[in-house]
Amino acid sequence: MKNNDLFPNIVGQDRAKKRLNFYLQGYNANGVMPHLMFIAPKGCGKTTLAKAMGKNMVSREDTTKPKKFLEINCSTVKSVKQFFNQIVIPHINMQDCTVLLDECSELPKDVTMMLLTVLNPNSENRTTFSYEDYTVDFDFSRQSFMFATTEAQSVFHALMDRCERVDLEEYTYNELAEIVCRVLPDYSFEDDVLADVATVLRGNARAAQKISNHIKSFLMHRRRKNFTKKDWLGLSDALGILPLGLSPIELQILGYLNQQKESSLTRLSAKTGLTKACLQRDFELYLQKHDLMQITTAGRAITKKGMDYLKDYEAVDSK
Repeated sequence: MKNNDLFPNIVGQDRAKKRLNFYLQGYNANGVMPHLMFIAPKGCGKTTLAKAMGKNMVSREDTTKPKKFLEINCSTVKSVKQFFNQIVIPHINMQDCTVLLDECSELPKDVTMMLLTVLNPNSENRTTFSYEDYTVDFDFSRQSFMFATTEAQSVFHALMDRCERVDLEEYTYNELAEIVCRVLPDYSFEDDVLADVATVLRGNARAAQKISNHIKSFLMHRRRKNFTKKDWLGLSDALGILPLGLSPIELQILGYLNQQKESSLTRLSAKTGLTKACLQRDFELYLQKHDLMQITTAGRAITKKGMDYLKDYEAVDSK
């Protein structure tokens, strides 16, 4: 079966889908799925792809439907006791199920240590774990475990080693345009307007879905179903969308750097009111990715491309 047949609603991610198809072939042959670790930036479809994978994993008890899918936000998990009482005993023990532990870098240390024992690989594909009055048999022909994270470096290395990594790629402009089309199948788009829309989505599938909702609202208000370049200019202005999808803070950073020869991270933090970690994690990476700023031993500095970006923005903004 082709990858697109297994994942008909997933745009792009061909390498990941091929890898998952291989694991599904093994699952269909022996009934056991390796523990999977989905890794990607926010909005690139980790949870969506994990759910799509779950739909392909049929239940041993009823081969006409997939196993029960249990999605857990790891920020809500506080202790082993809570994990057992609220998740394992009522939803996992002696049941066919697929468990997705989303944002697993947020797992408490004691729960992580418990999972290391539970997920320990062995030839029998099953383990037993005892906690207080409970003794639970984990049978990996019945229970399958998936993890997802945007912070791979924060996941305990031993837990990462117990899983097969599935790394997702950033979406191309063409793939983002396709996502918008799929979300809005009853609407048409003028010429290459979707190419313009894709440039502001930061490679993010979730952003593509959000902008699709805005386009739909924009057109419904005007009682039309065709989206033009003029419409995109109007929508961009209404929402304050900047070229390349930069945020106002990123624009502020460029503006400040344009006034300085270079700036230290500490000075930039003081100027913006943001922590150093926040600047590095949420803003600098995207500016560097598009070569709008650079980081050297002397500090942070705007690039020629960054200066050109500001000139173009100011020219358009002044009209």
